[in-house]
Amino acid sequence: MRPLPFLWPYSVVFWTVFFWAFLIEARLVATGVPTERQNRSQDAGSVWIVILANYLAMFLAFFYAVRARQFNFTSGRLVAFWCGIALIIAGSLLRRHCFQILGQYFTAVVQVRANQPVIDVGAYRLLRHPSYTAGLIMFAGIGLALGNWASLVAAVVIPWAAYAYRVRAEERALLATLGEPYRAYMRRTKRFIPYVI
Repeated sequence: MRPLPFLWPYSVVFWTVFFWAFLIEARLVATGVPTERQNRSQDAGSVWIVILANYLAMFLAFFYAVRARQFNFTSGRLVAFWCGIALIIAGSLLRRHCFQILGQYFTAVVQVRANQPVIDVGAYRLLRHPSYTAGLIMFAGIGLALGNWASLVAAVVIPWAAYAYRVRAEERALLATLGEPYRAYMRRTKRFIPYVI
């Protein structure tokens, strides 16, 4: 059975939400990547790792949905599809919230300025990296909407590994530049899930 994102009328819903969510991501990366050459020491190549991991996760998620049908959900496909759509929307809204809260400090590459404040409002009050949590929510939504266990695993695990690398580079740069204020912020917040991890 074909994945719902490739069947009418679900395809209209899926691809509309998909492009609405990811076009803003593409624009951010396109404007941010050229500065990576100027910030190699802080970024540690993490921007490229995240970009490549996200493309690989996306490719594998769709590939498995079409070619590895033995992993298709045996029941609840329609519920999974709509939950996936809701997650893509929720993740994208959280990402946009993060863009807005960070403003000029939200960049595609890791670049920390000495006069940069520690942002601890909005979602950043509870999490150090809510934009990465949002990205994982979006990718989980794609995996669910595709209705395939292999797609879901690829869509979540690969970006998570890339974000974990990125977070280490980012926190190292923030600690080196901002010092104790950021260290205190780290002590009172979790990375990805409030009060958990």
